[in-house]
Amino acid sequence: MTYRWILFDADDTLFHFDAYQGLRRMFERHAVDFTPDHYAQYQQLNKPLWVDYQNGAITAAELQTTRFDGWARQLGVAAADLNLAFLESMAEICTLLPGAQALLDALADAGVRLGLITNGFTALQLARLERTGLRERFDPLVISEQLGVAKPDVRIFEHALQALGDPPREQVLMVGDNPHSDILGGLNAGLHTCWFNPHGQAAPAGIAAHHEVRALGELQTLLLG
Repeated sequence: MTYRWILFDADDTLFHFDAYQGLRRMFERHAVDFTPDHYAQYQQLNKPLWVDYQNGAITAAELQTTRFDGWARQLGVAAADLNLAFLESMAEICTLLPGAQALLDALADAGVRLGLITNGFTALQLARLERTGLRERFDPLVISEQLGVAKPDVRIFEHALQALGDPPREQVLMVGDNPHSDILGGLNAGLHTCWFNPHGQAAPAGIAAHHEVRALGELQTLLLG
């Protein structure tokens, strides 16, 4: 076993993140039939906001409210209230990805220390961890909204490493699905990295993970044999 410490991303690495279904569920409560076209329009606004957030150009609060400003005006409600309702809906439909529970159980049984570094928002991440019984599994639990910096900023990784007691970095593995925030960020922090790439996408130029897997069961075999 090479890695004694493993840091995981959350969304689309351990947890299934279906924003469309979460938005549909939330908007049903406002008598809105949220369609794929609505979702495409939402993503046109949401995706650039996430880039700005990860680059430190806007805050978590600005992202969460700005993405719902148009709908808030249309429905006559506060954008912050829509965002909170969306996070609640996402918590209600949360599920672990196939193989996630078995992987985490096996690593814990092997004495590996597990941490979580997520750019997701505090209310949703804590609710999902509680619902799935994983809240106590991760130490440290690093949430960008609480820290004030987001992946790929090296400072969020440094914070996690400090919480781990500053272990040898070649013995720390960062696992995530996003090559820019998870893999590049981990590499810049001097960590070993594993790209969880279930769809077999081509790696972006200049980003080379130490490992790549297409299923969490494959990662379990890689780590534990």
